[in-house]
Amino acid sequence: MKGIVFYNEDRAGVIEQTDEGYRFEYDPRYMAAPGAKPVSHTLPFKTEAYTSKTMFPFFDGLIPEGWLLDIAVETWKINPRDRMTLLLTVCRDCIGAVKVINEE
Repeated sequence: MKGIVFYNEDRAGVIEQTDEGYRFEYDPRYMAAPGAKPVSHTLPFKTEAYTSKTMFPFFDGLIPEGWLLDIAVETWKINPRDRMTLLLTVCRDCIGAVKVINEE
């Protein structure tokens, strides 16, 4: 599964779920753009991809909690532990500058 990460409508990078866990990589064109900012202080610009066995805390924090999570789980029939599917389903219209769009 793969999602395109946008920051203020600019394509900032790609997040994907792999057999080893998760991977996030900035788009080099985004990093080179004047005024570009990292999507999070915990994910500063670097040319190599970030990898993690668990969902990156910044992206996990975009997923709703509580009753909003319950609504998403019921509406789209998503397992609440499937963080990548939740991210790609409910974070295409987040509050704030970052959104994640399913690549498919």
